[in-house]
Amino acid sequence: MDRPYLFPMDRIGRPDAGEANAYFTGYIEAVPGEDLLSGLSDALLHAGSVVEATPPSKEDHRYADGKWSIKEVMQHLTDTERVFVFRAMAFARGERQALPGFDENAYAALSDPSLRTLAEVFAEHEAVRRATIAFFKGLPAAALTRSGVANGDLISVRALGWTLVGHAEHHLNIIDQRYR
Repeated sequence: MDRPYLFPMDRIGRPDAGEANAYFTGYIEAVPGEDLLSGLSDALLHAGSVVEATPPSKEDHRYADGKWSIKEVMQHLTDTERVFVFRAMAFARGERQALPGFDENAYAALSDPSLRTLAEVFAEHEAVRRATIAFFKGLPAAALTRSGVANGDLISVRALGWTLVGHAEHHLNIIDQRYR
């Protein structure tokens, strides 16, 4: 029987030009490979390796004044993922209203991951990432190119997913470079 879409989704390709603004396109273009689901999984493995390589004495370390600790970065990745997946879900389901932006610095200031270990912060991130993968895997193909306005810019569902991977890799690479 022919299906109008793949379910569960087995591969999600890159967004076309125009599915995201230039700022998010930079994150998207930085992601290796051609499959979003693999990218999400690979970024989770990278995050796990960062956590495993971080001694407890470095979990709250900041490489400069005003910069986030490793735990704050990991919490930021989780908070951003929740916001972006909400946007993706809303647009996939046909939401027509513009969605607001969010102030990541205000979120970080109130999250206070210093009360938890990095392993605990990562466990939350891992749970959210697994839910993200399940969400994207379960989408009908037609939903991937649906778009909406978030923070004043038009962006598609799949571009939001690819942006998540690029955003996570950006921050994890900074940890690799500046905290080691």
